[in-house]
Amino acid sequence: MSGIVNTAQSEAWNGYEGRHWAEHDARYDAVNSGFNEFLFEAAGIGERDRVLDIGCGNGQVTRLAAVRAPLGGATGIDLSAPMLATARARAEAEGVANVAFEQGDVQVFPFEDAVFDVALSRFAVTFFADPVAAFANVRRALKPGGRLAFLCMTALAGTDLGTVFGALAPFLPTPTGEDGTGPTAFADPARVRSVLTGAGFRDVACDRVEADQVWGSDVPDAAAFIADWGPVKYHLGQVSTEAANNAREALSAALEPFATPGGVRLRGAAWLVRAKS
Repeated sequence: MSGIVNTAQSEAWNGYEGRHWAEHDARYDAVNSGFNEFLFEAAGIGERDRVLDIGCGNGQVTRLAAVRAPLGGATGIDLSAPMLATARARAEAEGVANVAFEQGDVQVFPFEDAVFDVALSRFAVTFFADPVAAFANVRRALKPGGRLAFLCMTALAGTDLGTVFGALAPFLPTPTGEDGTGPTAFADPARVRSVLTGAGFRDVACDRVEADQVWGSDVPDAAAFIADWGPVKYHLGQVSTEAANNAREALSAALEPFATPGGVRLRGAAWLVRAKS
């Protein structure tokens, strides 16, 4: 494992947050996998490509990338030991042999120079302590003209998830923050372009895409799952019992309009970002 400079994120992803994602990998994939085809279309993976998955987590994207590059392969890197253990187990169970998983901090990981054709990420590039340094390190690992493609959250305002978190706002702080860090750190395309050009990337493009996100089989299931998501769980533990109970009731009520026979479905929005090294 390489050195770690992003110690706060390392503690979170090797603690409760990482364990929760690792133990519920299928559920988190149900939330996020509707965006996969946007990501793979933008990445344009060829059969001989070597692919880097940034913040690979439980490794679904890494494994799918490896399948698309049967004569190449895919490497996933993440801070989280619990999630990497799940990723390796899933790859073995699925028989995906041309895949590797590394634990490390992308900002300082000692990648070889110019070894990857493509770098991609599904909602995992917004947690860097120094995003310019992290992306510069990724660019160094890409071959000249290599492709970068990733998904990141839009602003919550006007989205289904924004409606749900808005219902919690009278009782809990927002779990995404407004300080340029966290899940919505790249919600402003201008910041995305500034970070990537600062890291040496060119031809940066940001396009808004939408997909259904399944949060649970029914409202009680979805509400319990969201309440156990790290940032929400943390804030529930910081308020009074009354406020926490009110927040849980508000969460369930906010999810009711999204209940369908196929589960609780929110329409998710993301920026699909593309660039070249």
